[in-house]
Amino acid sequence: MASYFENSSDALVPDALKGFARAHADLVTLDPEHGFLLSRTAAPSRRVALLSGGGAGHEPLHAGYVGRGMLDAACPGRVFASPHNRQVYAGSLAAARAEGVLHIVKNYTGDRINFGIAAERLAHRGVPCARVLIDDDLASDSADIASGRRGTGGTVLIEKILGAAADTGLGLAELQELGTRLAARCRTLAVASAAHTAPTTGEPAFPLAAGELEYGVGIHGERAQQTVPREPLNGLVERMTTALLDALAPEGPVIALVNGLGAVTPLELYAVHGELATLLDARGTDLARALVGDYITALDMRGFSVTLLAADDEILRLYDAPVHTAALRW
Repeated sequence: MASYFENSSDALVPDALKGFARAHADLVTLDPEHGFLLSRTAAPSRRVALLSGGGAGHEPLHAGYVGRGMLDAACPGRVFASPHNRQVYAGSLAAARAEGVLHIVKNYTGDRINFGIAAERLAHRGVPCARVLIDDDLASDSADIASGRRGTGGTVLIEKILGAAADTGLGLAELQELGTRLAARCRTLAVASAAHTAPTTGEPAFPLAAGELEYGVGIHGERAQQTVPREPLNGLVERMTTALLDALAPEGPVIALVNGLGAVTPLELYAVHGELATLLDARGTDLARALVGDYITALDMRGFSVTLLAADDEILRLYDAPVHTAALRW
């Protein structure tokens, strides 16, 4: 039997959305017919709505980031599956502001297809729509992967910054340009010592021997291209940080996200952050802002990711702007 507490595998996501909307009724409303969440509040200065989405199983992404200063709407799909284009279309119509809607899309084939179909339908309705594609996963940066880098932890930081920018009244083209620039300045690496529990079987999604580590795992349970021996945390974080810095070559400050993939304790995550901060100090890289916790998970995968975003004064100002959502607020 599956190990998840559920009425049925088909009911888990809609039941969770219903419970989320009830728990955060001051922030969001749920459209149960189309399965999207809509923010109750938005800055009057917003000319463009922000909508994101993707498979369930990554909570608090994306529903947890609907609210003031971030997303206007979120469209969760089934576990690890893209939302249907009907969801995205209906959510976009409900959220659209005077100058349209910006789709924030993680780079997976199903997401690109469904958001693309929704954008075509919006165009037929005369609703302006543009897309920012998040492709921050360094592990999938290979010429052998036709679809390109996956979208992972950087999604949280980019949604936060774009939300603040939308609140300043930027137009659709300006927000798309900023989002594209942010995606280019952001990279993530993830590791795991155990796979997530597959909802259909109640068993680990893939085997991993004691003493082994998946280096470069994906957020949908994709195995890494490398299975490596376990090593002390300082060596592992140094390897990850060096790879991220080499890829980004930041000339100024960085924003860091140390993210749990579902089954790693806060104790461990703060230890990761401590190692990361020490390494950045040693490299002369200014760690200007940091988030530590579970922000984009992979069900109960025992692993963590590290994201670095190369920042500047404008990006830091937007990152610091007020936000009030179920999962992020300051």
